[in-house]
Amino acid sequence: MSQYKILLLIVGAFALAACSSSNTIPDPDPSESTVDPSANTGPMDGDGLGSGEAVDFEGELPMIIYFDFDSSNVRPGDTDVVSRHAFQLANDGGMRVRLEGHADERGSREYNIGLGERRAQAVRRLLLIQGATAAQISTVSFGEERPQADGSNERAYELNRRVEIKYTN
Repeated sequence: MSQYKILLLIVGAFALAACSSSNTIPDPDPSESTVDPSANTGPMDGDGLGSGEAVDFEGELPMIIYFDFDSSNVRPGDTDVVSRHAFQLANDGGMRVRLEGHADERGSREYNIGLGERRAQAVRRLLLIQGATAAQISTVSFGEERPQADGSNERAYELNRRVEIKYTN
């Protein structure tokens, strides 16, 4: 009886091993027309992240996504902006983007770093869903450390709750 159990376990193990084969398709290598390895990536900031590069899009494409208080959900009105960025990334595998998450000054430093990260990740998820690749996107959170507007009023808070989209190539 125990021989049958051992045989059954062995057959089950082989069946699981056969089912677990990975059928992933690797990302294609960018063509020479999309990546210039000798291209200058631009000047570096004091933080070593680089300032990013302005990319010329058809029409004005906003580079900042704003958030509601204590929220990391992309506003419905901003999903179109994220979609347009995703389209640009999906159509040019050589493009790279850095998502910089920010928060207003309310809350602890640790909480605001986490909130900025959640905001950057929310934008990242939308970009990935709409065709960008993970290799094209990096995220960083500055929390409350780099305010867009100084002050302790609602207008300053609104401007500081954001994710900045910076093209880095």
